[in-house]
Amino acid sequence: MRVLLISTYELGHQPLKLAKPASALLAAGHEVRCIDVAVDSLDMVDVDWADRVAFSVPMHTAMRLALQVAETIGARRPELPRCFYGLYAQVSRSLTVRSAADAVIAGEFESGLAAWVAGQDPGPALQLTRVRAPVPARHLLPPLDRYARLVLDGEERLVGSVEASRGCSHRCRHCPVPVVYDGRVRAVDEAAVVADVDQLVAAGARHVTFADPDFLNTPLHSRRVVAAIHQRHPHLTFDCTTKVEHILRHPEVWPELAEAGCLFVVSAFESATEEILEHLDKGHTVAEASKAVVLLRDHGIEVRPSWLPFTPWTTITDLVDLLDFVVAHDLVPNVDPVQYTVRLLLPEGSLLLDRAAMAPHLGPYDPARLSWTWTHPDPRVDQLQQELAALVEGCVEQAAASTFEEIDARIRDKATTFRAPPPRGANSKGPAGERARLTEPWFCCSEPTEAQLAPLASR
Repeated sequence: MRVLLISTYELGHQPLKLAKPASALLAAGHEVRCIDVAVDSLDMVDVDWADRVAFSVPMHTAMRLALQVAETIGARRPELPRCFYGLYAQVSRSLTVRSAADAVIAGEFESGLAAWVAGQDPGPALQLTRVRAPVPARHLLPPLDRYARLVLDGEERLVGSVEASRGCSHRCRHCPVPVVYDGRVRAVDEAAVVADVDQLVAAGARHVTFADPDFLNTPLHSRRVVAAIHQRHPHLTFDCTTKVEHILRHPEVWPELAEAGCLFVVSAFESATEEILEHLDKGHTVAEASKAVVLLRDHGIEVRPSWLPFTPWTTITDLVDLLDFVVAHDLVPNVDPVQYTVRLLLPEGSLLLDRAAMAPHLGPYDPARLSWTWTHPDPRVDQLQQELAALVEGCVEQAAASTFEEIDARIRDKATTFRAPPPRGANSKGPAGERARLTEPWFCCSEPTEAQLAPLASR
């Protein structure tokens, strides 16, 4: 079979979720081509070549964009079998995906995808059977220099993305991962991860992002993987993602990871309001988030917090509290401005849908946006979110600190009582100078921007 694999968005990285299934399909004797429409236009020559086409949909933005590409392909070749695979494959399958695909496979998708390509029954839409991950076939992908880079010490370094595990042992209610994995974690074979890093380094990577939903779900496994990589590539740096509670639960790992090249940790702080953290079942408090910043800095590691500022329970005062937390912990350079605009998404199966606190705000399901709608009881909050989203999208090339000043001013202007921000670094002061960051500013929990949607809509 001739198989076309398509990625629409993978956080600005070379798409690992194309390279892994491509390797398995090549080993099974199929011909494979890969297209990443985040960096290349969809070529109808490839569409005409294919016997089957499959879309990688690891996150909300990817699924929204993939549906548009599937519609374009379907208009040209309505008979061409299509499949969605990945974390978001099941979302809205009864309302939206049914007309766009012949199969959907969420979870551990490799075996089901291979069966579907071979013309067999792919099995259930949700598959969690452990599979041995192959070394990704990155030779089919665009080169690393077309993707996000690490900015550090006045230079930009090529970055590769790998994963040491899938799934998550936690069940944060706003997160799409527990909807699929329900507390399960699937470790990726250490040898396969190390071999993948070897080929990334050979391709020019000097930094690696661990794309695991939570790198410390499997702390011993992750430490072994890092140690093996550091032994082979002692000058390679990396970043990872983990929960606040894991940062504090495993204080012994941070000197070890720092020594191995950990520059920063992405952590879902989400809110500076206790009540909202409880609604989301985050498993940490605001005080613990503060401790996590300090603990990591004690070992020379910066935290890059992700935020969920707009929820049905958010007040203007809550937003001011969030800004004050950022300033007091000297995190302005660490937060991409889009983080101040993120609005709660409620995809099909969201664990928030059965919460009594959600019921008063819930509206109908929107199949175009792949989310249940909700309305804030204070119209000013919804209006502010829209204003900030427009502001941030118009300031993509502007320095984060300058954009923060505009965001800060707009939010404080909406507050009933003006409150001056705390002194910068009042709770924790970060290092002087430029801080390590990736050049890709968008995160998995934000909706696609107009800039991302427009090129696909015009095709």
